[in-house]
Amino acid sequence: MEFIAGGRLEVRITPADVGKRVSVRRLSDAVGATEKFTDTVGVLASWDDGVMHITRRNGESVRIPERSLVAGKVVPAAPARRRGPAASYEELARVSARAWRPVESERLGDWELRAAGGFTRRANSVLPLGDPGRPLDEALSAVRAWYAERGLPPYVQTATGAEGTQELLCAGLEERGWEREVSAELHIGGLAPVGDLAADVTRVELSRACDDAWLRRYQRSTEPGAHVREVLASGPSVWFASVPGSGAAPAAIGRCVVDGRWAGFMAVEVAEEHRRQGLATMVMTALARQALAEGASAAWLQVEEANDGARALYGGMGFTAHHAYHHYRYGPA
Repeated sequence: MEFIAGGRLEVRITPADVGKRVSVRRLSDAVGATEKFTDTVGVLASWDDGVMHITRRNGESVRIPERSLVAGKVVPAAPARRRGPAASYEELARVSARAWRPVESERLGDWELRAAGGFTRRANSVLPLGDPGRPLDEALSAVRAWYAERGLPPYVQTATGAEGTQELLCAGLEERGWEREVSAELHIGGLAPVGDLAADVTRVELSRACDDAWLRRYQRSTEPGAHVREVLASGPSVWFASVPGSGAAPAAIGRCVVDGRWAGFMAVEVAEEHRRQGLATMVMTALARQALAEGASAAWLQVEEANDGARALYGGMGFTAHHAYHHYRYGPA
């Protein structure tokens, strides 16, 4: 990255640039007589009392003392991905939210408070798209009270790494004692390449409902009560896939929600004894072909940070990361 202007390094950012994407170079450590520099790119989340905080694409907050700066500048928003469909963060946030609806929700300005008996963080967290209609401290107090009434821990779902994401809100939550528990990425790709994969989809059974056998393979819930079934059934056009196994549970399962041009893939799981047999690809391909038949053309899915196997599988299908998302919790775990 280039910081030099007129033959010298310059700091061309100020506290007035909070909220903008910046690139900074700072002096980190000295090795003998050699100065060592570190470069950081992200959103300038705050600059107070001589300390900057920059939120990187993955949600990591970097603390930088002002005295260590040697160069800095405002940089354009991250360029659009070359692979996969064009999509804004807000469009994807709304589409993915419609694919995993809570049992109960309430508006707080433009924020949506969601609850589903504690089944998954996504269905039991605030989706903060826009202005809560009151100062942040008041909004978060209302959030804590709403979840306390339901006997649930308060969570806020945020996103980083794309235009229009919530780096400033992340910083505000961390300043107020909220802790980031889980981070994942939302990946997007073309739907046709998934449907065109050479997979034996004749083994895959598709259904509009998840039966007891499907739920026995599903690893997100040990006791699938009514609230679990309600969340799983939610969405504009929902499909469940199963590959029969030799026991009471399928060898592999998956879920897809078709919503306009988008098809969202979730709950793709394979029994340990059936892994590395191409079953996940079978499930994805069968669901993709169904979504294509309903007019969808783009696909999205979510991958947790540590799931290297899923990243490799979906990367081979043409999916790339669009943004990271995080769940912040207030109070003891």
